[in-house]
Amino acid sequence: MCASYGLDPRFTDAELIDAADDAMLEGLRSWAQENAGETLRPTGRNLRNLNPIVRFESEPVLEQAWWGFLVNGQPARFPSINTRSERLREQPGKMRGRAIVPTTGWYEMQKPSRIWHEFGVGHGVAFGMAAVTQRGRTPDGEWTTCYSIIMRPAPEHLVGLHDRVPLLIPPAFAAEWLTAEPSQDLMEEALIAAGGMDERVSAVPRPDDKGDGMLF
Repeated sequence: MCASYGLDPRFTDAELIDAADDAMLEGLRSWAQENAGETLRPTGRNLRNLNPIVRFESEPVLEQAWWGFLVNGQPARFPSINTRSERLREQPGKMRGRAIVPTTGWYEMQKPSRIWHEFGVGHGVAFGMAAVTQRGRTPDGEWTTCYSIIMRPAPEHLVGLHDRVPLLIPPAFAAEWLTAEPSQDLMEEALIAAGGMDERVSAVPRPDDKGDGMLF
């Protein structure tokens, strides 16, 4: 599962969506600078962080959203920060709402060594993780977009570190991911597109950082 990730404002290259404009990238940098390099964690009763996602309305838009689903005004009691790609392939209707989650790297702990690793596609590169979205009411009674990061089986060279990885969306496939009708074919196409990035994904050990402090 992916339970933490980061967005470093020092990114020098962005591979999010072909239609991303300077205003969107500047919005991401501004948010990341205000976040002061903190690791992004699921939103909940005590941690009320809202994190940036890219959704499509009449055009791609940047929005702050709640990580994990809300049910009846409270965080879901079932695991909802991640959703398996296999489940969406079997139930494509759950892909009715979709987003791209910007990141410069995600965190996973290797077992049994308990060594944390940071995964990414290149130093200074901001890239996109696929997510499904739905609307939810916060404990304060406000409606917001909620998101769940899609996880797929890890490629062979990463299985020894963790058995699953986020479904990455290359820029050329981003528009289709955000706008196409939900279907099994869409998930299959997303998995194929993500596979094209596998060779670029690498991990760096962080033995002195258990994910409790600063990511960068």
